[in-house]
Amino acid sequence: MTSTTPTLSPFLTNNFAPVKEEITADNLKVIGELPADLSGMFVRNGPNPQFSSIGQYHWFDGDGMLHGLRINNGKASYRNRYVRTHKFQIENQEGKAVWAGLLEPPQQDNPHGTDTNRANTALVYHAGHFLALWEGGAPYDLKLPDLTTIGKHTFNKKLQSSFTAHPKVDAVTGEMMFISYSMPQPPYLQYGIISASGELLRTIPIDLPVGVMMHDFAITENYTIFFDLPMNFRPERVEKGQFPIAFESETPSRFGIIPRHGDNSEVRWFETPACYIYHTLNAYEEGDEVVLVACRMSATNVFVTNEGDGDPNGDIPYLYHWRFNLKTGEVKEEKLDEVPSEFPRVNDELVGRKTRYGYSARVVSGDLPLFDGLIKYDLDTGKSDTYEFGKGRYGGEAVFAPRLNASSEDDGWLVTFVYDENTQTSELVVVNAQDISGETVARVILPQRVPYGFHASWISEMQLINNR
Repeated sequence: MTSTTPTLSPFLTNNFAPVKEEITADNLKVIGELPADLSGMFVRNGPNPQFSSIGQYHWFDGDGMLHGLRINNGKASYRNRYVRTHKFQIENQEGKAVWAGLLEPPQQDNPHGTDTNRANTALVYHAGHFLALWEGGAPYDLKLPDLTTIGKHTFNKKLQSSFTAHPKVDAVTGEMMFISYSMPQPPYLQYGIISASGELLRTIPIDLPVGVMMHDFAITENYTIFFDLPMNFRPERVEKGQFPIAFESETPSRFGIIPRHGDNSEVRWFETPACYIYHTLNAYEEGDEVVLVACRMSATNVFVTNEGDGDPNGDIPYLYHWRFNLKTGEVKEEKLDEVPSEFPRVNDELVGRKTRYGYSARVVSGDLPLFDGLIKYDLDTGKSDTYEFGKGRYGGEAVFAPRLNASSEDDGWLVTFVYDENTQTSELVVVNAQDISGETVARVILPQRVPYGFHASWISEMQLINNR
């Protein structure tokens, strides 16, 4: 039975706490100088609950809220807007929470139905559409630069499954690949391809032995890589009074590689020791090998249950790479750094192709997901450089904003939100991607606090013009 007494979660306090107002502000104060050839919009998604939760609150439960920073001609403006999902609108009308969250039992008899899509996780721009994503449902279409919600985007009603929070756009072909997982019943995994014009071409089922939580995947020029990692759904756990999803450290991890336009019969599986991956940096092909670079954890307990295996190093992400030899079937796994980091990104124009540089957020030791700096990796030399936010200052995922007419892979800036606990204020930070340990290029002081959140996108001036 669902509890009606909320337990105060750490994700409802300090800078994890939601903000209540949607505001618009122009001509923001800039410390330093915004580059003349940095023109576009930085948008970040994250959980921001409208109302007090029913029962226990999990960070993933909050309603999606977008925080956008428009940069043009050296000036900046800010706006934040809720994604007006079906869930948001029903609860807004009722004036209270109607659905419980992830840590409470399912409400199959809820009179308002079971559509609890929060659209709170990530963002993608494709074929003129800017989409807010949540892996348990369909994307929501948004208008730029207003950040108003247009509605669910189902690709002309061809989308019959949920849609990953981390689709992959191939900038060369224009195609967008996605996955959809279902834990209680098969097909446990589906794989889809959307054309450069935005047409959903096909969705095919992929055989898995059991339902898994597959948060991310990867693409190369010719292949797609699935992560069958042992965060498994077992209905028998419910009968024992346990949470149905748990990490199984005794179960190996499997990586499935399929030709981009292949089918289930063409998947090749490679096995490694148990691990979990929330986020991929990139993947590419090199000779007979498919190379994957991602943040690896030895275990995870994302649902904050008591059924974890007690791995003291679990939930600590480190950058790794894997080499899958398509000729011999051999797989090599190697740790690339001893410094924990997450939210890895590359120049989006090179997703699926070999990149020299990668960027991630440096993890602060402790129980909460805090990040105190950015790391730039040179994957050719193995060296790295770090940008530190400063004492009592924490940020999140940084995205790469390329310079107009960029001359190299890293010719541009890293952009992210930073919260200063000393002054309890938020700002946008712009860092030179070619010299991240150097001086901050610009700081845009924001008119209100921006809570810690999830994933972000950089929208170019051309994309803003072409937004439908």
